[in-house]
Amino acid sequence: MDTERYDRTRPRYPDALVERIVTAAPGRDVLDVGCGTGIAARQFQAAGCTVLGVEPDPRMAEFARRGGMEVEVAALETWDPAGRLFDAVVAGTAWHWIDPVAGAAKAAQALRPGGLLAAFWHTPDLPAEVAEAFATVYARVAPDSPFDLRAARSASAAYQTIIGRVADGIREAGGFGEVEQWRFDWERTYTRDEWLDQLPTQGPLTRLAPDKVAEVLAGVGAAIDALGGAFTMPYTTMAIVAKRTDDTP
Repeated sequence: MDTERYDRTRPRYPDALVERIVTAAPGRDVLDVGCGTGIAARQFQAAGCTVLGVEPDPRMAEFARRGGMEVEVAALETWDPAGRLFDAVVAGTAWHWIDPVAGAAKAAQALRPGGLLAAFWHTPDLPAEVAEAFATVYARVAPDSPFDLRAARSASAAYQTIIGRVADGIREAGGFGEVEQWRFDWERTYTRDEWLDQLPTQGPLTRLAPDKVAEVLAGVGAAIDALGGAFTMPYTTMAIVAKRTDDTP
């Protein structure tokens, strides 16, 4: 994992999302689950929050620490809050790696009454020409890969499935009030070089040999060149949110 590339290229979260979480939480002590390199954590720190990260990958954790963040290396399901309570438990593009029931139960344990659990993801809408180029060259260089980019449903549909599982896990774990879904629409323009810089951090490419990654990048780059060397990506950031009640799960 190239942590520097990941941190440099992965998109930040909408300021409106961060502000809404901070406003809805009873205070500003935040636990960032699966904090990675600290992308979301830095945004919450900029909003005046004190943030503790929990991250299972030591490389990601070390990168976040170099940026001044406090991080404990652990999976949420086995992490010990040691009696500490937080005003918000957040997870940016991470909760799908967590057991939906055990994770929600641990979040309930770590939240004070009225505290907020908020898990959120980006759903990009890649232009058809770029998506087709990616799928075509990827199928050629990695025919045995478990990733079938053509068969994949839209990002929005895939994340609705994830969000449904997360919501069910929160309800089953207990200790939370009504589950809400928040949506934030935005867009970003990428140059050819900016998109090719991010692409190797995405799942289908992370296990390919360097020469195969280079071939994929060349094919996708040609498609972006045909669009004029840049494209605008519509994004939707989806959040699943619930408040901790006074009840013990």
